[in-house]
Amino acid sequence: MKSIAVYCGASNGAKPLYADAARQLARALVDHNIALVYGGGKVGLMGVIADEVLRLGGEVTGVIPRALVEREVGHAGLTRLFVVKDMHERKAMMADLSEGFIAMPGGFGTLEELFEMVTWAQLGIHAKPIGLLNTEGFYDGLVAFARHQQEEGFVRPAHAALMNVDVDAETLVRKLLDAA
Repeated sequence: MKSIAVYCGASNGAKPLYADAARQLARALVDHNIALVYGGGKVGLMGVIADEVLRLGGEVTGVIPRALVEREVGHAGLTRLFVVKDMHERKAMMADLSEGFIAMPGGFGTLEELFEMVTWAQLGIHAKPIGLLNTEGFYDGLVAFARHQQEEGFVRPAHAALMNVDVDAETLVRKLLDAA
């Protein structure tokens, strides 16, 4: 696996441990020689993981819509930065540039990106592994809800299993490598 798209917040969240988790994920990516593909911002967890991958000598590709260059403060120091027309183009390009996906803690945008990749996998549009970095139980409710969807007959067991979940960045990256 040469690259993983990481979806995460344009804010740091309420707890410093989210930024710590971003730095741990950066270390795991660089240790496995996996390039980071992400939303191209310099702020929040996006900026933390990009800066840390760069600091550790890794490769970082950002993809940011023109309208968000100002709002998310487009990161000027990346290996590559693509400025695209809109969010649809951003998500499609990130998917094309990546061989796997990880969602860190984040807001609605993070969830929307995650769910699109899960849906695409469910529909057979891609067969790339997907992970949730469940820092401090951030995604416990989502994991429980996915189980509930399965129990209620709306999600097949194979589709529920598309999301690899772990609290440890290194372990999650290894799960995605094994699933690739």
